[in-house]
Amino acid sequence: MNLENPKKYKMLVEQAHEVALNFFRPISRKYDKAEHAYPKELDMLASLLDGMNAGSGEGTSSTALGKRGAADDGSIKNGANMSAALGVIELCYGDTAFLLSMPRQGLGNSAIGAVANDEQLERFKGKWAAMAITEPGCGSDSAAIRTTAVKDGDDYVINGEKIFVTCGERADCVVVWATLDRNLGRAAIKSFVVERGTPGMRVERLEHKLGIKASDTAVISFTDCRVSAANLLGNPEIDVAKGFAGVMETFDNTRPLVAAMAVGCAKASLERIKELFRDQLDPDYGTPPLNASNIEATIYRLEAEWEAARLLTLKACWMADNRKPNSKEASIAKAKAGRIGSEITLKCVELAASLGYGEDELLEKWARDSKILDIFEGTQQIQQLIIARRVLGKSSSELK
Repeated sequence: MNLENPKKYKMLVEQAHEVALNFFRPISRKYDKAEHAYPKELDMLASLLDGMNAGSGEGTSSTALGKRGAADDGSIKNGANMSAALGVIELCYGDTAFLLSMPRQGLGNSAIGAVANDEQLERFKGKWAAMAITEPGCGSDSAAIRTTAVKDGDDYVINGEKIFVTCGERADCVVVWATLDRNLGRAAIKSFVVERGTPGMRVERLEHKLGIKASDTAVISFTDCRVSAANLLGNPEIDVAKGFAGVMETFDNTRPLVAAMAVGCAKASLERIKELFRDQLDPDYGTPPLNASNIEATIYRLEAEWEAARLLTLKACWMADNRKPNSKEASIAKAKAGRIGSEITLKCVELAASLGYGEDELLEKWARDSKILDIFEGTQQIQQLIIARRVLGKSSSELK
């Protein structure tokens, strides 16, 4: 078992690390204070990433994720899921909100990559896609979605409201989860690509948030919004036996990426706190924890937890790259990294005292940014519930 990053991604990791340090960090505070202002500097970086992804098929492309292009010849490989996670870790080492604001790297792109057919992949190629799942009154329970999609000829007519849509105002299109028939429950939920400017789709407002302020978070309403049937992702038939599995495949892609975001943000805090206390730490880890100072012992413990989160994240990505079912592992990685990411960033603020709490340091910003990574794409509590169901072999109706 090799615990190191794959050697073939060494250059990718180094380039992403340089972007984080020299491109993201210098403008991080500027856009944290200018909430909702779009970081125009990202356009150039996005164009460079497009070129990298076009040449390799991997890089940090969200649409390339999933098991579609994974190894199917019995060989073991590291592919797009692994490379994307490694890139995300390093970019979030610089600024999580900037990663979430990157054109054509939205969570909706992961949904397209997970369930779109070949024709849709080609048609939506180059589009920046946001993801619209959460609704007022049904946050963590995605199966309780009330937004409807009614078939009308060659179109679907969508009605409903979505909240907390990351990049909902900036993206070229939004992947909207809606139900074809409320009476059929989870099985009737499908995802649709709705392009910006479609009549009936309206951005109602942008939310003011604790962190990730450079990323816009929108409330979007759909009123008799007509979308072509060709924009339904996956199988249009309602398969009660398969249930919710189709659209839920999206989370197998996105949860490891959110875990990678938490790992990257926590890495930034850990490295900064070690720099601040470098004169009090044993660089060779030769001091037994029981003989170490409280600061030393705390930092050593946080480092161990961080390493566990990193390895769990890479495992979930590796499984996707090798066509292995990874729903449980994706939730384990998200739960561990989300929780420990918040603990690490807050503890680093505490250890740095007044220095960590002030705006002269990015420690306080990283603490604010990291909290959302324990919430979106399924809260900590939801991840633990999913893990329990998988371990115990229980259905959602048997274990709530």
